[in-house]
This record gives sequence, structure tokens and C-alpha cells, in this order.
Amino acid sequence: MEVRAVTKYVRISSQKVRMIVGAVKGKPVEESLEILKFMPQKAASIVEKTIRSAVANADQYPDIDLDSMVVRNITADQGPTLKRFKARARGRGTRILKRTAHITVILADD
Repeated sequence: MEVRAVTKYVRISSQKVRMIVGAVKGKPVEESLEILKFMPQKAASIVEKTIRSAVANADQYPDIDLDSMVVRNITADQGPTLKRFKARARGRGTRILKRTAHITVILADD
């Protein structure tokens, strides 16, 4: 059985989240949470929180064994981009793109 958790509109670039995703995809949940706990990146804590949410979702089903859960798939899709301007020299302005991401975690029992 598969269980999902989705975190939307996270204020981090999806490109930065994808670097973290490869480290935990396909691993057991316990091992992936241990790996993420010691990663210094901001995206690691966000992905960890999403995995914990998926485990909590799986806990709602009594027939699922949480110890045998495996991170089947994690995707980091691009969300909407906030467009801002920064003042520059001679009255000009340059655009700053503040990117967001949608993170989807799918857990499955092995």
C-alpha cells in the first residue's frame, strides 16, 4: 500500500531540493530520516518534515507496518515564482525571482 504526503509552496528552489532527494530515495524510512538529520542544507529539514508527515498519514491505517515502509519516490516540482525588484544604479531596477517548490513523498511497504 502506498501513502503520500505533499508540502506545497515551500520558499526554496526545487533545484536545491532535488540535490537532497537522491540521498534518501529507495531507502527505508528510519534510515532516510537519520541521513536527513545530519545534512546541513535547508532542504534536508523540509524533506524530513514531509517524510514524517507521510509516516503520520500511514499511521492512520492499522494494516500498515511502519517498520517496513520504504521511501518509494520523492519529487520536487517547481511552484509559483514571486517576482521582486531590487534598486540598482542610475534609477534602474533588476528583477529578483524568489522561487517556491512543491515536495511530494510516496511511501510504500516493502
